[in-house]
Amino acid sequence: MIIIIGLGNPGEQYKSTRHNIGFMAVDAFAEKNNFPEFKLQKKVNALVSEKENIILSKPQTFMNESGKAVKKIIENAKVSDLIVIHDDIDLPLGKIKIIKERGSAGHKGVESIIKNIGNENLIRIRIGIGSENKTKAMKIVLKNFSKEEQTIVNETIGKVIDALDLFIKEGLDKAMNEFNK
Repeated sequence: MIIIIGLGNPGEQYKSTRHNIGFMAVDAFAEKNNFPEFKLQKKVNALVSEKENIILSKPQTFMNESGKAVKKIIENAKVSDLIVIHDDIDLPLGKIKIIKERGSAGHKGVESIIKNIGNENLIRIRIGIGSENKTKAMKIVLKNFSKEEQTIVNETIGKVIDALDLFIKEGLDKAMNEFNK
C-alpha cells in the first residue's frame, strides 16, 4: 500500500495558507486521479481517501502534531511506501525537491512525524514556499499566496502530481532524477 500524506492545518481559516500546500497537492492529486471524496476517519484523526493500492490522507491534527495521526494511519495499513508532502520555507516558490530519510530541517510537522515513526524509508516531497523576504517563518507559513504567487503554486502542484504519477509507475529513483533539477 502506498500512503501519501499531505500536511497542513485543519480549519477554514488555514485553507489557503502556505502551510497547507501539502493538503492542496493531495487534493489536486485525488481530483486528477478520480479518488473518492475524503472522509474523516476518527480513529486516525485524518481525512482519508482510498483507491486500489493508494491511501491519501490529510491529518486533522495541527501541523505540530502531524506525527500522531501519521503513526495511526500506518499502523492500520501494510505500507510499501510512505510519502509526505509539505511546505518548505527554505526552497523558493515553485521549486520541489524529493528526498528520502533526511532530517526535518526545522519543519515542525516533519519533526513530529520523525519523532512518532522514525525516518527509515520516509520519502518527502518538499514544496517551496520561500520568498526573498526573510521574515520569521510563522509570519510566512500562515499567509495566503498572492494572486501572482497562486499561478506559480498551481504550476508547482502540477509538478507534484506528475512526480507522484512517475513515482507510482517507475519508482523513487526515476522521480528524483526527473524532478530534483
